[in-house]
Amino acid sequence: MVLRRAATECPKKVAGLKDLVNLPTQLREFAGGRSQMSHISFFLSVWSYIKDNKLQDPTNKNIVKCDEKLKTVLLGRSKVQLSELPMIVKLHFPKLPK
Repeated sequence: MVLRRAATECPKKVAGLKDLVNLPTQLREFAGGRSQMSHISFFLSVWSYIKDNKLQDPTNKNIVKCDEKLKTVLLGRSKVQLSELPMIVKLHFPKLPK
């Protein structure tokens, strides 16, 4: 829903999220061996991993407790705020020159 609205308002910004990018080795291991992935699909896989493994703090849902596999993606941090999650994942996807 949000992605559709953003695509109509600023399509160039969304195109950058949907372009396939070669993943570094540590992200390939997290992504199940896939060598290319888009920014948005990688973020969704991180989010589904958090939900599937119940890594959110039960008392405060805004905090994610990282296990060893998730620490490789989230810069080695043991706890991350949900609001920081998109910014940390974005660091792995450098902006391509035009």
